[in-house]
Amino acid sequence: MPPAMLHADSFGNPLTLDDAASLPLVDDFVLGFLSSEARAVNLLALADSDASPMVQAYCATLHLFAESREAAANARPFLDKARAGMARATPRERRYVAAIEAWAEGDIAKAIALHAEQAREHPRDLVSLKLGQYHCFNTGDCPGMLRLALTTLPAASDVPYVHGMAAFGYEQCHLMRDAEASARRAIGMCRKEPWAHHALAHVMLTEGRLSEGLVFMQGVSDTWTGLNSFMVTHNWWHVALFLIELGRDAEALTVYDREVWGVVKDYSQDQIGAVSLLARFELAGIDVGARWDDISGYLVQRTSDHVLPFLDLQYLYGLARAGRPETDELLRNIEAYAPRAPLSARAAWEHVCVPAARGLVAHARGDLASAIEGLGMALPRLLEIGGSHAQRDLFEQVYLDALVRTGSQATLTGAQGILQQQRNGQPESLRLRRQASAVYAWLGLEQLASRL
Repeated sequence: MPPAMLHADSFGNPLTLDDAASLPLVDDFVLGFLSSEARAVNLLALADSDASPMVQAYCATLHLFAESREAAANARPFLDKARAGMARATPRERRYVAAIEAWAEGDIAKAIALHAEQAREHPRDLVSLKLGQYHCFNTGDCPGMLRLALTTLPAASDVPYVHGMAAFGYEQCHLMRDAEASARRAIGMCRKEPWAHHALAHVMLTEGRLSEGLVFMQGVSDTWTGLNSFMVTHNWWHVALFLIELGRDAEALTVYDREVWGVVKDYSQDQIGAVSLLARFELAGIDVGARWDDISGYLVQRTSDHVLPFLDLQYLYGLARAGRPETDELLRNIEAYAPRAPLSARAAWEHVCVPAARGLVAHARGDLASAIEGLGMALPRLLEIGGSHAQRDLFEQVYLDALVRTGSQATLTGAQGILQQQRNGQPESLRLRRQASAVYAWLGLEQLASRL
């Protein structure tokens, strides 16, 4: 093999390659990863032909994003090759390899620390930035997401995707004006910036700008081409949320059938997007027919995954809603795994995921008291399992449904407080109007129900 040569990626980062002909596929990964495009996986064609540390570490990265129990084992051969070539790697490359190794080993705190160091030392290593944000997101560290983006921004303000990443960090920190400004700047620089579209959809949903959000997302949907399955299905998931809130039930179901479920059915993110939409449909009083049966056939393979508590909870609820016997297996496995989860994540598994899991299964089976108990324990700490505000709202909706359906004075009183606060922030929501109206009627406040 000829000696490795130093090149540069699309953002000017020095890059060790065995063959200059590898560079286009490396840039497919770097640019595809940042733009959420499916071309990122083209890099896997180099797995056997270029043993340079960064190529192998990038291949490992792609395998880890499968978010399955096999992902770390599948990534390990690539990390071994990357480690074997470390003597010829640059400091940036060595740090990136170490961060991916930490991820594969479940040491997410170490991975985040390495990505943060990379952001300071090499602020145009934007793959590292996005991965650092991904880990912060999954651990509920919203300030960490924003801090990473702002560390990088001065050196990469020419890159629209950095403004999109900053926008989502701002939004998750409830800094809505900053989030909208950053998202619009990204879109102004590149109309096809799906992550910025996604961040702006979050802003509009949070602020109750439902009709505006729907028009915006539909207006940019023509650019959602060539994307990876997560990004395209997740942006259409946001479209469906707006439709549900606006009472456009049939259109929401059509979006689910055509755009959300069925792109890559065996992928984790496609599965949880489908589960959370079906659950929201039912909670809004929309009949989903036999759709649970289809998705549950793919969820049965997830009973031993335990990659992220946020994922396990949605796999579990999907199995429970479909009435699958594997529900009990997954619940037992979650309870057994939680005390031996990696130390940095153990509290989230034990004190958030386990009670939430019990509550979700109880809700699916009609045990409303146990649903209230389990979810009530988990909700105050729900941020610790990751996910966005909009995604975690599913668990709050399930809890609210249990309060309403229990129908006692105490639970309806609790439901009224939650619903009215939500109505104050979402005056356009027909779903919340219907739910609040029913609760006021049950509480003997018909005059308030008639005003909604």
